[in-house]
Amino acid sequence: MLIGAAAAHGGPARASLRQPGGHGSASDNTGVSTETGPGPLLNGRVRDAAGDDMAGATLTLISPAGHQVGRAVAHSAGRYELTAPAAGSYVLIAAADGHQPQATTVVLHEEPLPHDVVLSGAGRLDGNVVSAGDGVPVESVMVMVTDVRGDVLASGMTDASGGFGFGELPAGDHTLTVNAPGFRPVALPVQLSGSGATTLEVPLRSGARLRGVVRAGAGRRALTDARVTLVDAAGNVVGTTTTGSDGAYSFTDLDAGSYSLITAGYPPVATTVTLHGQGLDNVHLELAHPDN
Repeated sequence: MLIGAAAAHGGPARASLRQPGGHGSASDNTGVSTETGPGPLLNGRVRDAAGDDMAGATLTLISPAGHQVGRAVAHSAGRYELTAPAAGSYVLIAAADGHQPQATTVVLHEEPLPHDVVLSGAGRLDGNVVSAGDGVPVESVMVMVTDVRGDVLASGMTDASGGFGFGELPAGDHTLTVNAPGFRPVALPVQLSGSGATTLEVPLRSGARLRGVVRAGAGRRALTDARVTLVDAAGNVVGTTTTGSDGAYSFTDLDAGSYSLITAGYPPVATTVTLHGQGLDNVHLELAHPDN
């Protein structure tokens, strides 16, 4: 966001704080850091998303070269005031405990520039991962928090008690994903308010597996490339696979219940030939599954 000198964000601050070059500060009886010096003035108020004044927020002014040229701490009314060494473009960084930091580009001229800052709260997400069957904590589980765009905000492993915790998360709708070997993965919607902690318990259900070997003929030889389809009790196809060189197949991450296994070889292939005289010697046939 680009803020010009003519823009107004609330009324101009009345507190007197000046930091020429941002080096050194003193404190008057109003509780606002002050230092008097020449240069363009930037002032305003820091509030949270609810509109409450944020005393103690830190504001830092950075030059285009990346040097700190001013620093102030907002007083009890949330007001701040900074003085830049010269007119020009700067980056104002505002930060406070428990809130998301904010960086804004400001363009300062000779006239004071009023600029209010709103800091969004940072929420915390805590929880425990347990086995759905017996409630036993599940250790060393991967837990991940993503935003609505799918970007990963935080990730980590559960501890010995199945616990996890992430701080400094932005307010809004997120997705909590839990994945552990031997269990079915879980994805849960989570809404963080930006203040306080959200706590939840995540039960994991064990994922059943089904595996075996397809054999054929009187010699019960393992059949390679056989098609195996798994169908649930409602007639829905759960999965399809083909056997390997050892005739083996496998399905994992299954719910408990009744299933049907359908095994098939290659579908028939029809080829038209026309014979004349002594016939044909090179009529080759190929068998394959339809999607191969």
